[in-house]
Amino acid sequence: MAIGTAFHPRTAALCHSHEWRRWSGFVVASSYNEFTAPEYAAIRHAAALIDVSPLFKTWISGPDATDLVNRIVTQNMSKVAEGRVVYTPWCDTDGMVRQEGTLFRLGPDTFQLCSAEPAIGWVSRNGVGYDVEVTDRTDDFGALALQGPNSRRILAEVSDVPVDTLKFFRFARGTIDGVPVTVSRTGYTGDLGYEVWVPAEQAVRVWDALMEGGAAYQVTPCGLAAMDIARIEAGFVLINVDYHSSETARLPSHKVSAYELGLGWAVKLEKDGPFNGKQALIDEKAGGSRRAVVGIEIGWEPLEAAYSAAGTMPDLPHLPCRESVPLYESGGRHIGRVTTRVWSTLLKKYIGIATVDSKHATPGSEILMEITVDYQRKTVPATVRNFPFWRPERMRA
Repeated sequence: MAIGTAFHPRTAALCHSHEWRRWSGFVVASSYNEFTAPEYAAIRHAAALIDVSPLFKTWISGPDATDLVNRIVTQNMSKVAEGRVVYTPWCDTDGMVRQEGTLFRLGPDTFQLCSAEPAIGWVSRNGVGYDVEVTDRTDDFGALALQGPNSRRILAEVSDVPVDTLKFFRFARGTIDGVPVTVSRTGYTGDLGYEVWVPAEQAVRVWDALMEGGAAYQVTPCGLAAMDIARIEAGFVLINVDYHSSETARLPSHKVSAYELGLGWAVKLEKDGPFNGKQALIDEKAGGSRRAVVGIEIGWEPLEAAYSAAGTMPDLPHLPCRESVPLYESGGRHIGRVTTRVWSTLLKKYIGIATVDSKHATPGSEILMEITVDYQRKTVPATVRNFPFWRPERMRA
């Protein structure tokens, strides 16, 4: 049975929609009210408070901790100083991605690996023979994503964390209302934002402090649906939606490499020693990838014409649609699929995340997306776009 997070005493009372999403054994608000638009607007125009506590938090500590994480992930953790965070995939021996997430260097010999799905089994199996301790700290900490242009002002007011000088993908420790917290300059919205990591037993106290201190800055409790819209605009992939983990993929063709996923920049082939999937990734870099995860933009006028011909209005997903639909080249050959799509009210565009054959992955390539109108299958033009669809300067400021 799914349970509430450490913030559930507050989020349960606020979730008037009664729309909950199950995530790793927890329930988290999908939307607090009947309409998601105000919550999304808070992310982009004010400040949104999002419960992300179900993120798995695997701690790796001990004399060989750096060697172990370097063996597992594709990033080079030997060059990452204490107080920094990196985004990284981790792969199997064939270079296929098991997961991707953030890795915190908490101390000289201590790391926190954050992931959407469990990682402790994989880390522990790879840790055999290393002088390390691997522990699951998921239940020990609540986590809040405070995202939006007012997030820095709120944290500066309610905490003693030096947020004005905290750089992108760094973290610092301090207190909020006397509670010890770690604040990281990270998030999943593509906007200015932070994540606040707090001892679970004191989570409600921190929630109250952020809500009270943020009231003057229009802080708004925000569910996962609004965050999902923001992450698509930012071009961030989601496991088991935009790609299949190699651990659970049903067919070999469903697996995806770090290069295919667009994470080649996080693959450090030059680092010393072996790491999982290294040789396969060397070979792929030399020979090229079969596919690529790309952004797509669906043209409005052809879409409108297809629905008008059937005497109906276009069916646009105002919440992220995770039903995969096929993509074709002009001759009708199947070349990939759209994995997530949504109408962006900010951009006034119908956008999506897709996997396509490499031949069609060049930005500007014209392809066709399958739609169903009046129970009939049709296609409409779509254009391959670079990620992100939208990224404000304040994201990294």
